[in-house]
Amino acid sequence: MAAKTALIVWGGWDGHTPERSAAVVREMLQSHGFEVRCENSTAAYLEPSIHNLNLIVPMVTMSTIAKEEVENLCAAVKGGVGLGGFHGLMCDSFRNEVEYQFMTGGQWVAHPGNIIDYTVNITKPDDPVMRGIGNFAYHSEQYYMHVDPAIEVLATTTFDGTHCDFTKGVVMPVVWKKIYGKARVFYSALGHTAEEFAVPQMKTIVERGLLWAAR
Repeated sequence: MAAKTALIVWGGWDGHTPERSAAVVREMLQSHGFEVRCENSTAAYLEPSIHNLNLIVPMVTMSTIAKEEVENLCAAVKGGVGLGGFHGLMCDSFRNEVEYQFMTGGQWVAHPGNIIDYTVNITKPDDPVMRGIGNFAYHSEQYYMHVDPAIEVLATTTFDGTHCDFTKGVVMPVVWKKIYGKARVFYSALGHTAEEFAVPQMKTIVERGLLWAAR
């Protein structure tokens, strides 16, 4: 049986540790038998061969992308190539590209207080991605996002208003699934830097989510 194939494209702002996080994800997927290719340029999205992949993991943050590149990426995913990722490496990538945001299901807009302590609340404990994971404390950026109402929310966080009073009580999706065309799309807002993969719940959620998304 042929190995599943995945493409990781990393780049952008170094503060999100795209290269080191890409290495973690590459090793993770390889441990599940994937053939993984890593590229440091969105030009990889121009290749016709991406339409034959099982999974694409976008890991370019706070950057830009050529029109033809994002169009071919979205077409590949709409045609059935799985898409999965996390934090600003997937949902704060190309702020001008609304079709990309439509595909991913959300866009970062703020993280009041920057690195803070907050709680991740599991909303679908019976989902295969979340099974066995209870609510947990987390120390990172608490992402405030604009989200697609069609997403299937697997975990949330509630803003307490300490760092931005008018957000008090807002329940924000943290982990979700969605469908885009024929593809499965997975996203987790956790994972500001590669060091956060040391948190078992964060690592497990990303790992299971990527495997779920892969066709």
